[in-house]
Amino acid sequence: MAQSRTPGNEQVAPDQTSGATTETASPAESPNDQARRTALRSMKRLAAGLLALMAVIFTVSFALQESYPWLEYVRAAAEGGMVGAIADWFAVTALFRYPLGLKIPHTNIIANRKDEIGASLGEFVETNFLSETVIRGKLESMQPSRRLGAWLTTTSNAERLTDELAVAGQGLLNLLGDDAIKNLIESVAREHLVKPEWGPSLGKVGERLVTSGQQHAAVDLLLDRADGWLRAHPEAFGRVVSQRLPTWLPGFVDKLVDDKAYREVLAFVASARNDRRHPVRKALDEYLSEVMHDLQYESAMIAKVENLKDEILDNAKLREFAGDTWEAVKASLIEALSDPTSALRVGIRSTLSDVGERLTTDGALGSRIDRWLADTASYVVANYRHEIAGVITETVERWPAEETAAKIELQVGRDLQFIRINGTVVGALAGLAIFTLAHAVAALF
Repeated sequence: MAQSRTPGNEQVAPDQTSGATTETASPAESPNDQARRTALRSMKRLAAGLLALMAVIFTVSFALQESYPWLEYVRAAAEGGMVGAIADWFAVTALFRYPLGLKIPHTNIIANRKDEIGASLGEFVETNFLSETVIRGKLESMQPSRRLGAWLTTTSNAERLTDELAVAGQGLLNLLGDDAIKNLIESVAREHLVKPEWGPSLGKVGERLVTSGQQHAAVDLLLDRADGWLRAHPEAFGRVVSQRLPTWLPGFVDKLVDDKAYREVLAFVASARNDRRHPVRKALDEYLSEVMHDLQYESAMIAKVENLKDEILDNAKLREFAGDTWEAVKASLIEALSDPTSALRVGIRSTLSDVGERLTTDGALGSRIDRWLADTASYVVANYRHEIAGVITETVERWPAEETAAKIELQVGRDLQFIRINGTVVGALAGLAIFTLAHAVAALF
């Protein structure tokens, strides 16, 4: 007897009585597919068993009908059952493969018309599912913002999402090329830090600070430090003064001069500290104002600042700055993302919980988000639904013909076996009815 092949090029022998085939489950099948395959085999055995039963009944009744005339009715019923079973076996088998391996026209339909089926399926999905009305209605009825908010307010869900975000963040950091990020930091620094002139910007900021008197705090700090250092190191101050006196002066004169100078300096610093209108303070304010003005408008001062900038941020130092910045940021982020108790992860969890609470309690916010989601989905569907549905068509086109038939049979084959079973039963009843009607008509004439 001829043999056919399954999509995996496995030899499949038809059942001796019904042509039913057996398949070998793929090792890559999911548990659901394996369960479907088991159910499909069971139904095929049942359908084949009914055909075999009809064949046995037909054989016995055909052999004994001469002795027992009533067996003619049994034979007719069994004969009709066999015809119905074989016809429906042929119809079901013709969908997925060539019956008995014979290339009869209009058989192996799914494999031969795979591309047309994929195109029709894509068109069906595009027309009936990817429509603005369907998508918008579904989103509006779902209230996604409220559902998301309720989900996020559950502590375990917020923690789980935080963990997933941390893993994704670490993966992204490890995926990013260090050289590329360093080049980006360097280019950004060069564009926004090195390229602009520093002088005018510093002058404008400094002018605002001086005008508002912000420099007074710095002057106070400087005078406080000077007073504290003088009081803590009188010997050091004395040595500085003594070294500048003539060497021929007697030692007691050096000491007198040191003490006098020390007291005068202390009094001067104390006076400057206590008097907000001290000449030193005014001189400092005027000096700072002039510096800020020169930074903005004097080309010589601007040039000096630019030279200083170039010395500080030459190419090698800027590259080193970019590398150190990225490595420090990356190490800190990876460490924070790896530690469940870090401030970053705690902040992410807290933010997610707060967002969830806001979404569940703020109806106006939820409505805006739902409306935005519906508008976005409608726009995507209106402009790209053909491309989305095209994924179905293109996927089916890439499948091998035999594999496509096998996939579809695995999904619907079990239910199709009921056609064979019903065909057997209906054929038997039809055969009995026809035989009985024929005998009744013959008896009338």
